[in-house]
Amino acid sequence: MSKNKSSESVKVVVRCRPLNRREESNGPAGSIVKMDIRLGQVILRNPRATASEPQKTFTFDAVYDANSKQRDLYDESVRPLIDSVLAGFNGTIFAYGQTGTGKTYTMMGAWMDPEKRGVIPNAFDHIFTHISRSQSDRQYLVRASYLEIYLEEVRDLLDPNHGNARALELRENPDSGVYVSDLTSCVCKSIKEIEEVMNVGNQARAVGATDMNEHSSRSHALFLITVECSQPGPDGRKHIRVGRLNLVDLAGSERQAKTGVQGERLKEAAKINLSLSALGNVISALADGRSSHVPYRDSKLTRLLQDSLGGNAKTVMVATLGPSPQHYDETLTTLRYANRAKNIQNQPRVNEDPKDALLREFQMEIARLRAQLHHRKWRSKQKKEQVDGEDWEGDGDEETDGEEEKAVEEYVKLEEQRLEREKQDIREDQFMLADEKQRLLGEKERMMGDLRKEQEATEQLTAKYKAMESKLLVGGKNIMDHTNEQQKMLEMKRHEIAEQSSSEREIQQQMLVQDEETVELRETFTSLQQEVEAKTKKLKKYLKLYAKLQCIKAEIQDVNDEHVRSRQELEQTQNELTRELKFK
Repeated sequence: MSKNKSSESVKVVVRCRPLNRREESNGPAGSIVKMDIRLGQVILRNPRATASEPQKTFTFDAVYDANSKQRDLYDESVRPLIDSVLAGFNGTIFAYGQTGTGKTYTMMGAWMDPEKRGVIPNAFDHIFTHISRSQSDRQYLVRASYLEIYLEEVRDLLDPNHGNARALELRENPDSGVYVSDLTSCVCKSIKEIEEVMNVGNQARAVGATDMNEHSSRSHALFLITVECSQPGPDGRKHIRVGRLNLVDLAGSERQAKTGVQGERLKEAAKINLSLSALGNVISALADGRSSHVPYRDSKLTRLLQDSLGGNAKTVMVATLGPSPQHYDETLTTLRYANRAKNIQNQPRVNEDPKDALLREFQMEIARLRAQLHHRKWRSKQKKEQVDGEDWEGDGDEETDGEEEKAVEEYVKLEEQRLEREKQDIREDQFMLADEKQRLLGEKERMMGDLRKEQEATEQLTAKYKAMESKLLVGGKNIMDHTNEQQKMLEMKRHEIAEQSSSEREIQQQMLVQDEETVELRETFTSLQQEVEAKTKKLKKYLKLYAKLQCIKAEIQDVNDEHVRSRQELEQTQNELTRELKFK
């Protein structure tokens, strides 16, 4: 492992969906969320506040309004993270927000529409495009796993017996961190194969309808991609880097009174809210910086995200918002969590030559099978020489594999013909005793059987060797149809535009801070008039401070109200579950 312990903040971006038809029909109040894309700011208006109460402003790494495109979010905020995973870092992308705010749309999108594809399908495309364009001396192994956390149980979505399968256990490894034991892992050689893996898992996911979302996710889903890359180092040895990517689609936070859930849905909602509450506590403890204890063990979700929040990973959090006035409290809560998450510091490092690299095992097994196969072919070749009386010299290189196989097939064919002729001669020999004839025919049959077994063993070994080798992807091979130069140029331009937008936003934020500092530096007293102006400015400052005080008071009231609402929700949930228990 690399010793580099450089610190890096969690990257937080915010996306707001447009008002839906139901919200538009509720009244003319309009959106309570305003986004300044240039400054990366979200301005939130309290629909219940008086005209004098100031609006709340939050600043993030990037913000995306209702008109934002899927590709813009990916190129600007996600692409650099995927590049890091391909370089051997751990990476996590997760969407956080109230139910029905577009988390699953942001992560998945519409697969069949190139313009509406979400983070996950774009990441698949990115990974396999990178492999097809890399140098030919690199070998790759790509694996995928898919799990969900449903009612605080970890379930394997790729297990054929998913419905009846036992819950999986979490384990911890000093090198690789928290992992799920016995989780299915599928080797994927193309975009199509990895998409099939995801489709199989999606069919097994727990979803259900609520008043707020017709297809609400009733579980947290984690799609894990491991990219192992082998390349020659300066020392001449092959070195392996392992990048692990966690693509997380969280279930939505929700208030039972609004979603109208009951029975099994109520139980699901209670578990979802408890795990999201635990996630909020972890974010708060890490952002605070002074807390000696981070409550990762309070839920399965926070344990699985332990490396992503404060650990060895680069992390992007996408906070999704609803712009409707009726969701003001939930929108404010999401923005507060997102604002705290900005302060979390991770220590990402490259995973170099880890002990559990599967690619190394594959390479060793392929080398072993290849040696066995060449030995068998060499033996068969030698026998053929003895039959033909020819002298053959083989170097065992890949270029001679086709010739060797033909020679082996020819030898087997000649041997079968020879044994058949000898059997026929024995049958036709009139001077040979019947017992001797029977013994010789049996011997020839055994030789024929041995020859066939040898051929079958060689064929099985060849098939196993080819199957193992086919699982590895070699850089530079065109494994996709659209990896042409124009596509590459287009992606480079998109990347440049995304980097430029990010730089411009940072400069604008810095200029805003500098402008405020410049105003204070210009306060000099050269005359009575300037003194009056200075006092006027001070008065304005006092007024600003008073406005801030009012804002903080309103904030305290909001927090108190939120705690009261949360307590009432928990009491209501408890009463519902108690009633249901008594009824049962």
